[in-house]
Amino acid sequence: MKHPLSVPIFRALWIATLVSNIGTWMSSVGAGWLMTSLSPDPLVVALVQVASTFPMFLLALPAGALADIIDRRKILIWSQLFAIAAAGALAVATWAGLMTSGMLLLFTALMAIGAALSAPAFQAIVPELVERESLQDAVTLNGLAINIARAIGPALAGFIIAATGPEAVFALNALSTLGVVLVLWRWNRKADVRLLPAEHLSGAMRVGLRYALRSSELQAVLVRTAAFIVFASSMWALLPLIARDTLGQGAAGYGALLGFMGIGAVAGAVLMPRLRALVTSNRMSLLASVGMALALACLAVTSGFALACALLFVIGICWIAMMSVLNGAAQAGSPGWVKARALAVYLLIFQGAMSLGSLLWGALAGYVGIPVTLLIAAAGLVVTTLLVARPFALNTSSAIDFSPSDHWPSPIVALEPTADRGPVMITIEYHLAQGDMAAFTLAMARLRKIRKRDGAIRWGLFEDAANPGVIVETFMVESWLEHMRQHARVTNADRVVQDAAQAFHIGEEKPLVRHLIAPQR
Repeated sequence: MKHPLSVPIFRALWIATLVSNIGTWMSSVGAGWLMTSLSPDPLVVALVQVASTFPMFLLALPAGALADIIDRRKILIWSQLFAIAAAGALAVATWAGLMTSGMLLLFTALMAIGAALSAPAFQAIVPELVERESLQDAVTLNGLAINIARAIGPALAGFIIAATGPEAVFALNALSTLGVVLVLWRWNRKADVRLLPAEHLSGAMRVGLRYALRSSELQAVLVRTAAFIVFASSMWALLPLIARDTLGQGAAGYGALLGFMGIGAVAGAVLMPRLRALVTSNRMSLLASVGMALALACLAVTSGFALACALLFVIGICWIAMMSVLNGAAQAGSPGWVKARALAVYLLIFQGAMSLGSLLWGALAGYVGIPVTLLIAAAGLVVTTLLVARPFALNTSSAIDFSPSDHWPSPIVALEPTADRGPVMITIEYHLAQGDMAAFTLAMARLRKIRKRDGAIRWGLFEDAANPGVIVETFMVESWLEHMRQHARVTNADRVVQDAAQAFHIGEEKPLVRHLIAPQR
């Protein structure tokens, strides 16, 4: 198995992204600290976090759909150029003394739009860059890059802000992204091979949502993400105020707190391979959530800077462990044809929970104070984690084979229908032995989920009243083109489920398949 960093394009993009992330964290510290001087209101300060996350909530799914239907490399280049322009404009406006709290929120949102447009594509290209067996290590390395940046960027930003002002970190953020654009520009990405017409944006978005909502693997990721992020976001939303009001620190102290959390995350990322060998992904997520809650509770009752740094170090370890498990489960739980959209839904839930949580904790802190708010968040994190850990267990195993199986035979037709003909009903006739009905029905229930996940708008299972033991499965799709897409979407993992159901069929002939299409008017 190749280590991800031994792959030249992955290594170059990883280094460029690391530099860009350092700039992003410097800018984040600058924006958070600048807002505390523009407005001391906890809710307004928390709105900086909302402005940086809400665009992801709005744009993740459209961006994911675009990344699945057009060249991901082009999306990444243009979105990075947009973010560079927004960061440069923020630097100029701050340097000119024109900055207000509203303008700061606007520029923060514009930079977040660039990040939102690129995030699903960035996540989806990882399987293109490394072998499937190396995917989890690549995901952890990407998390490591973010957290190395978190260790370096905030501390560096604190010193730069103290020396020159926040406009310098905004300018450096713009410059730091140029390396990513250069690597992407030079990447000779293998062109997508499309045997069918590309989906329209609105249809691609519906397909992505349908897949995420009907895939049990992704459902677990989405529930666990929301349960963790809503409560963990309290730390991100309130940390600038914790640094200034509770700990009595300036910009350098705030940067140091974030730096210690970044160092903790780096330490956690280094330990992840060994931890994965000792505990399951689900247990690791449980330990990370409870550890995060305990650290938040301790942070609520301390006023010592050194202890706060130690607690942020622990939070960093818990954060990277949880992010690695969640992201790895999202990557492992989706096939290539819908990967960007599946990851976009994951990012949508992630950023939506972050925005909602930031608003909630910022508003609550204005009423009951920061310590009580953190204690409430810690208690909520423990309770929700215990409620969802077992029914929504996470799986980051690469054993699920989502590669295309291409095992469906081509439909037998007298004349090839036009792409827009429909709706189309597919019927499959099975012959069962006496006593197999209950087990067959259970197997077909699993197949039903796959049919509806991949495009069926109706599904049914019927027994021939005149011939007991003859069972007909029916499912309907919107058009002939959509059924052809079903052929392209079926994976080896789906084939295992289908073979398990068809194993109940008796007789020398395979189950009889018919394609019924609505007549033209």
